[in-house]
Amino acid sequence: MTGLSEATLRDLTLAWHRLDAWPDVPAALARLKTKFLIAPVSNGNISLMADLARRNGLPWDAILGAEIAGDYKPKPRVYEAACAAFDLAPAQCMMVAAHSNDLHAAAASGLRTAHIARPTEHGPGKGESAPTVPVDFAAQDLAALATQLGV
Repeated sequence: MTGLSEATLRDLTLAWHRLDAWPDVPAALARLKTKFLIAPVSNGNISLMADLARRNGLPWDAILGAEIAGDYKPKPRVYEAACAAFDLAPAQCMMVAAHSNDLHAAAASGLRTAHIARPTEHGPGKGESAPTVPVDFAAQDLAALATQLGV
């Protein structure tokens, strides 16, 4: 980009760090944390995920993903490293996502899966309202999944 100051470019670059969570997420994560370990498995860096947690009150136990695994989703190493970080077998873990391709890859690595509908994620009608792959759980939002999981 030309014509933008260095400060403006930096501010735009870091806009990802100021995103708001989906409205259901903070309270649902708090519910889930009473029974489960929770951690994002993200292709975003740890700094980004920490900033999002602080901004939105997200009570993660750890931040996992690309930086920890040394690779990016949907490669199996990312899911395997996330399970190993908690000393758990893949079958003891669940990938929760709004993206069927991510859930497909997690399932192929032996994780259980849950799809969260986000039909407006990329604009009206431009997200997933239902999974396109088999999943263990499907929910309209994270709060509904917490209810399905008994918390």
